[in-house]
Amino acid sequence: MDPIRNPYAPGAGQRPPELAGRDRELEQFEVTLERVAAGRPERSMVLSGLRGVGKTVLLNALRGQAVRRAWGTGKIEARPDQSIRIPVAQAVHAAVREVAHRHRDPDRVDAVAGVLKSFALRTAAEDRRAAAKAGTRWTPPVDVPATRGRADSGDLELDLVELFGDVATLAGDLGVGVALFVDEMQDIALPELAALCGACHEISQQSAPLIVVGAGLPHLPVALAASKSYAERLFRYASVDRLPRPMADRAWRVPAGGEGVTFEDDALDELYRLTDGYPYFVQAYGKVTWDAAVDSPIRVADVHAAAPEAEAELAVGFFGARYDRATPAERDYMTAMADLGAEHGDLAVATADIARHLARKPQSLSPARDGLIKKGLVFSAERGSVAFTVPHFGKFLRSR
Repeated sequence: MDPIRNPYAPGAGQRPPELAGRDRELEQFEVTLERVAAGRPERSMVLSGLRGVGKTVLLNALRGQAVRRAWGTGKIEARPDQSIRIPVAQAVHAAVREVAHRHRDPDRVDAVAGVLKSFALRTAAEDRRAAAKAGTRWTPPVDVPATRGRADSGDLELDLVELFGDVATLAGDLGVGVALFVDEMQDIALPELAALCGACHEISQQSAPLIVVGAGLPHLPVALAASKSYAERLFRYASVDRLPRPMADRAWRVPAGGEGVTFEDDALDELYRLTDGYPYFVQAYGKVTWDAAVDSPIRVADVHAAAPEAEAELAVGFFGARYDRATPAERDYMTAMADLGAEHGDLAVATADIARHLARKPQSLSPARDGLIKKGLVFSAERGSVAFTVPHFGKFLRSR
């Protein structure tokens, strides 16, 4: 098979040729955009799921829908130990630019730019240093003066309400709205997450045309609820999971069909067994199977020939890179999780069981557990238990 024509695209946030299994979320978001632009009440949205299930891909697809409707859009990727003030300012600036050139009142545009500048300049000195260290140094628009007394109080929630309100009004003048997309939302510090929820709550009560769409790990809904008691009613939650068999088949068949290539049924059976329908694995195994196949139709023998290469690539890039980030104590903790997980399908493991397995006191393992959570390798599925954020990670550890 010609590798140049290979249609599969495994990659971080890279859109696959066929976005299978996400039709419901895309259709619902179209309705949300219509309702918000028409001034009707609608909730913001949160996507949650394990690594490799396509949250970022879906987030980008939703942003594409908003862009096609001429909305102002901006996107940020949250990072641990970094304030969201500068990233939000950058995202809002991008959204303003997308609508400003169509606005007939340049003075209104300049007024909003002045509020944005005052919001950005209120960033604390330590947050500026952290942003510079993270490579996100940014200077707000300099061709307008900062508006004094607007979005510059230093209270993040109040400042967000004022900034969001002004930006939403600017977009509303054009009959559209503003959508801000937040990836890795679980990495926002709890006080700032509370401020963002509070601002979304206030904006929604004003029926202002602005929504926030967040994406994060499975514990994101719990983190939001911990930040504000009403968060469970503030957002519409969508769990992004592995693809059911028909959708996985579609993700393999449709791109191949565009190149005049088909699959035998038993080849698809084996591909699904190997991938469990996880979108990243679907693309990874699809790519190497295409390259291993001699001609169409692709057979189960081609899948068997390609599987070792897919496993080797995943072991280095998808699993190994994450394992290498962990300290020795954290690796011991994860290995214990994997050993215990073998007994019940790598589901959540009780922290007390991990302590017994390692013959340690639970309190002595807290630094390792907290470090793994901070690095996004495990999450607290519920009180007293942890689970891997990466599918098949337990299997990978047991194979080492």
